[in-house]
Amino acid sequence: MNTDIFTIVLPVFLVIVMGFGLKKTGLINSSFMYDLNRLIYYIALPALLFHKVAAADFETSFNPKLLAAMVIATTSCCLLSYLYATLRGYEPAVKGAFCQGSFRGNLAYIGLAIIYQAYGDAGFTVGGILLGFLVPLLNFLSIFALILSRRNQFSELGFHFFVKQILYNPLIVASLTGVLWSFFAWPLPIIIDRALAIVTGMALPLALILIGASFSFKKLRGDLGITLLATLNKIILMPLATGGLLWFFGIRGMEFGVGMLFAGTPVAAAAYIMAQQLQADAELSGAIIAFSTLCSLATYTVMLYIFHMAGLG
Repeated sequence: MNTDIFTIVLPVFLVIVMGFGLKKTGLINSSFMYDLNRLIYYIALPALLFHKVAAADFETSFNPKLLAAMVIATTSCCLLSYLYATLRGYEPAVKGAFCQGSFRGNLAYIGLAIIYQAYGDAGFTVGGILLGFLVPLLNFLSIFALILSRRNQFSELGFHFFVKQILYNPLIVASLTGVLWSFFAWPLPIIIDRALAIVTGMALPLALILIGASFSFKKLRGDLGITLLATLNKIILMPLATGGLLWFFGIRGMEFGVGMLFAGTPVAAAAYIMAQQLQADAELSGAIIAFSTLCSLATYTVMLYIFHMAGLG
């Protein structure tokens, strides 16, 4: 890992700040952001994931123990946060938003960007393959948390809604296609490879600009106590639990760092969209997303400093 912590964290967050500034100065507007989000979500980021993962050596880049630790940690955080919200007697809409905000990280946009800054192509490949398995899990657990808290929604939406959420997600399709390509060691035609290399160069910068442009201090409104607790769960308690499991499973070095950097991601913007779709507390989801993103600059800096001092990652 590049041990200069600020060269890992600050470039990512400076691009996010640039996106915020572009929106404030009116150089980009809501209409452009909508189109940009579609470009990133359907083209740029899927192309990046497929290109990096497909070209990887699957045997050396995939560690089933790393995947197992991440799955256990994520699922446990989901179930424990739901149990806590139930015991506290949260309203159904609040319960779903709180639970989702406690475990659903922004793996694709922020996680991969931090991992790439820290470990380069090698770390990005490990993260990309891991993402192919984690994105379906996050979608499933989010639906579980939101629907279980409002059980009547299941019959209204129908089973096809859940199938579409999993199978039609472009990040899932791209990641899993890349995993299969890597697993069977199929070659990429040189023309396709070079075209993808050009297209994928825009993915992470545009994604970070979009995050910054989407940030709003107005979204911090809502129940501050619940927002703080969900943020604490996501960017502090979840990385601690994940770190313990990774160590227990014998994960060390770069793979330990990749797992921890994924675990420490702030809440994904998709949590707001999902909360709206399933009639959870979207305002609370927006507050958790904004606050966790704001705080993750500090938590990532501390995490990387600990890695450096303790010789981890």
